[in-house]
Amino acid sequence: MSGPPPSTAPTMDDAEIVAQSLEKPELFATLYDRYAPDVHRYASRRLGDAAADDITSDTFLIAFRIRSRYDHNRANARPWLYGIAGNLIGKQRRAEVRALRALARTGHDPLAASGGPFWLEDTDSRIAAQAPLAGALAGLSAPDRHVLLLVAWAELTYQEVAEALDIPVGTVRSRLNRARRKVRTALGADPTFVIDTAEVA
Repeated sequence: MSGPPPSTAPTMDDAEIVAQSLEKPELFATLYDRYAPDVHRYASRRLGDAAADDITSDTFLIAFRIRSRYDHNRANARPWLYGIAGNLIGKQRRAEVRALRALARTGHDPLAASGGPFWLEDTDSRIAAQAPLAGALAGLSAPDRHVLLLVAWAELTYQEVAEALDIPVGTVRSRLNRARRKVRTALGADPTFVIDTAEVA
């Protein structure tokens, strides 16, 4: 019995697409179309455009290779994909920390030149404000920084972060609270550029 043709894939949830891609591998391209721009944007904010290209392609290549292990009770594959991307980003965490420390020290965003600035406008006030935040982010442990940025930049819910990282929601909350506290302290409790990490329902 054959599955639906690829043209019906946009109406299926992610779990159905992953399941049917075992028989029809071309269906997996639908997940790429749905989520690659978001994964690329997130990776770019953390590592710059050049690295984001590799992170994005590797994320979907790995996801395709391990799709038979996907938990089909999860209708949304977004956390799963961010988890894979996060592991790949983690392997380059030294480059990320170096870039953050350079920004904190010089006020120059080394990722902006590659198309991956932290914020949208390259204004004097943004540059002045982002340097202390970069220093604060560089000072976080890798697990705390990862949770904070998945919530703040990828806009995942606490539950989605827990799924992405395969950790309990309580651990997400404790890491996030610790990260927010350290960032606020590093910024001198100035709320201007404190990352808003209110949970998205």
